[in-house]
Amino acid sequence: MTTTERIERHHYDVVVIGAGGAGLRAAIEARLAGKRTAIISKSLFGKAHTVMAEGGAAAAMGNVNSNDNWMVHFRDTMRGGKFLNNYRMAELHAKEAPDRVWELETYGALFDRTKDGKISQRNFGGHEYPRLAHVGDRTGLELIRTLQQKIVSLQQEDKQEYGDYEARIKVFAETTITELLTDDDNRIAGAFGYYRETGQFVLFSAPAVVLATGGVGKSWKVTSNSWEYTGDGHALALRVGATLINMEFIQFHPTGMVWPPSVRGILVTESVRGDGGVLRNSEGKRFMFDYVPDVFRNQYAETEEEADRWYTDPDNNRRPPELLPRDEVARAINAEIKAGRGTPHGGVYLDIASRRSPEYILKRLPSMYHQFKELADVDITKQPMEIGPTCHYIMGGVEVDPDTGAAGGAIQGLFAAGEVSGGMHGSNRLGGNSLSDLLVFGKRAGEHAAKYASSLTSRPQVKPSDVDAAVETALAPLSRSGENPYAIWHDLQQVMQDLVGLIRRKSELEESLKQLADLKDRVAKVAATGGRRFNPGWHLALDLRNMLLVSECAAKAALTREESRGGHTREDYPTMDPAWRQVNLVCSLDAGSGEVVITRKPVPAMPPELLLLFDRAELAKYLTDEELADYDRALAEARLNKLDGSAAAKEATL
Repeated sequence: MTTTERIERHHYDVVVIGAGGAGLRAAIEARLAGKRTAIISKSLFGKAHTVMAEGGAAAAMGNVNSNDNWMVHFRDTMRGGKFLNNYRMAELHAKEAPDRVWELETYGALFDRTKDGKISQRNFGGHEYPRLAHVGDRTGLELIRTLQQKIVSLQQEDKQEYGDYEARIKVFAETTITELLTDDDNRIAGAFGYYRETGQFVLFSAPAVVLATGGVGKSWKVTSNSWEYTGDGHALALRVGATLINMEFIQFHPTGMVWPPSVRGILVTESVRGDGGVLRNSEGKRFMFDYVPDVFRNQYAETEEEADRWYTDPDNNRRPPELLPRDEVARAINAEIKAGRGTPHGGVYLDIASRRSPEYILKRLPSMYHQFKELADVDITKQPMEIGPTCHYIMGGVEVDPDTGAAGGAIQGLFAAGEVSGGMHGSNRLGGNSLSDLLVFGKRAGEHAAKYASSLTSRPQVKPSDVDAAVETALAPLSRSGENPYAIWHDLQQVMQDLVGLIRRKSELEESLKQLADLKDRVAKVAATGGRRFNPGWHLALDLRNMLLVSECAAKAALTREESRGGHTREDYPTMDPAWRQVNLVCSLDAGSGEVVITRKPVPAMPPELLLLFDRAELAKYLTDEELADYDRALAEARLNKLDGSAAAKEATL
C-alpha cells in the first residue's frame, strides 16, 4: 500500500449495494442462507426511491377477477415490452410474483382488502385484469417498511443466537460505493466507498456483490427520480467488465407534475387513471381515443360510453385508452402539447374530480390529494391536475442470467436485480411490474449470490494497488482547481433532455454525442471546494462520471437502433421493424481505450409453449416472416399431438 489514507475495513460474504425493494429482498435471502450480509444505502435507510412506487405490485393472484393467471400476466408483459423482453425473465416474474406478494403479507404488509378479505387489486395501464396489490397509493412505502421490519426481526434472531444484532446482517446508511474491486481472475473481491457524512473511506471485502442501485434519471432535467438515481450500479458494472443491454429504452412516465416549476417532474401515480381519471386537452376533449395504435386497437374502447362501462363490467367492454402502456400515453400527451392544445403550464389535464366523489378520491388516492394540495395548491377532488411526461425508468441495465441474476461478461461474483438490471421489461415497462420485479429478482439474486459465495474454494483478495487507485480517483476533485460540478451537471441534464429525450432524431443524437464528449473532458477536470465532511459538491463530482458514462451508453444505443419501439421513439424511423425486434444492443467498455462500444446480440427466442399463448394475428405485428413460420410449425405440431404443455395454449389453439 502506498496510500496513507485511513480506510475502515469490513469482511462479508455478500454485499448488497442499494437499500430499495430489490436490495432489501436480496439481503434478506442472503441472510436466510446463512451468509454475513452488508446492505449499503446511499441515502438514509428507508428513503430509497422505491417509496415513490405508489400504485401497487402487479401479481396475477386473481383476487378481483378470477380469470387472471400467470399466462395472462406474461402476455401483458410481453405486449407492453413490444416483444423485446427476455421471455424467461417475464415468465419467472409472472409465475412467482403472487408468492412474493403473499410472502410480504407474512412479513407484516398491510394491504388493502376486498370485501371478502382478500388482498385488493386495482387496474393499471396495459394489464388486462385488475392485478396491482396495493396499499392506497403508498404501496412502495409499505413495501420498504415491511422489508425493513423483516430485517429487524432477523437481527433480533441474531441477537439471541450470537449476542449481536449485526452479527449476520448490517446496514451501512449514507454510504456511497465508488468502485468494485476484483482479483487477478476477474472475480469480485470487494467494494470501495466512503461515508457521506464524514468522507471517511471504507472497504468491504466480499466475494459476492448484488447491485440494486436503481436507475439513471438524474441525468435528465425533468425526472420523477430521487437524487440517488445517478446510474451508479450501471457504471460500476461496466467498469469491472460486465455488459449493459438496451440502454436506449428510457421510459417517460406520462403523468408528472408540471406546475409549479419547483416540483416539475414529480410523479403522479397511474392509479389516478386506474381509478377512473381521464386525460383532457385545453379544449376539454378526452383525446386518448385518437391515439390508440393499430397493434392495440382490438383491446381498447372506441367510445367514451364503452370506456366508462368497463370500470363496472370489464368482461363485456374494452379498456379506456387512458390505460394504454405508458409509452403510448406519453407520446399522445406530447403530441397534444406540440399541437397547441396543452395547458397554460405546458401539460394536459388529468381529471378525476368530475368522475369520482371526494370520499372515493380521498380513500383511494390520499397521497395524491396531499401532494397536489401542499405543492401546487390544487384540490384534486374539485380541480383537474396539470401533468406531462417525466423521465421515470430505464428498461435497460446490467445483462444478467434470468434465473440467477448473475451479470454477463467476464466478471464472476456480480449480481443485479431491479431497475439496474436489464431484459425483464423489454422496450417498455408496465406500471406495477416494477415492485413485483424487485421482489422476484431481488430474492433470486440474493439466493444465488449466497450460493456462489458458498461454492468458492478460495476467497478472492483485493489488490492493494486497486485500493490506492480508488482513493486517488475519489480525492482528485478535492485536489485540483477546475469547474464547478453543478455547472457540468446542469449542462448534462440539458443535453439529455433536449437531444436524448422522448422523441429522438439522428442529427440530434449525433450532436448529443459531440456534447457528451466535451462534457467528458470537463468531468475529468471537475473540482470541489472544501473538505470531505458532508460535501455535496464532492459527492456530485464523483457521481458525474457515472451519469456521463450511462448517458453515453443511452445516446449511442439510441443512435444505433433505427426504429421506434417502446421507450425509444425515432422521428426519422417512426415504425417498429420486426428485424430490430430480434436485436439487443449491448454496451461494454473497451479494455484498452475505455470507450463505450455497442455490439448486437440476438434476443433469446421464445419456446413454442410460450409462443403459442399468443394469437398469430397479434404476433404478425411484431415477428418476422421466418418467426411466423416457426409459429405455424409449432401450432401444427401442437394440433397433431393434442399437447403443448399449457392448458390455456391448448384451449386457444386446438
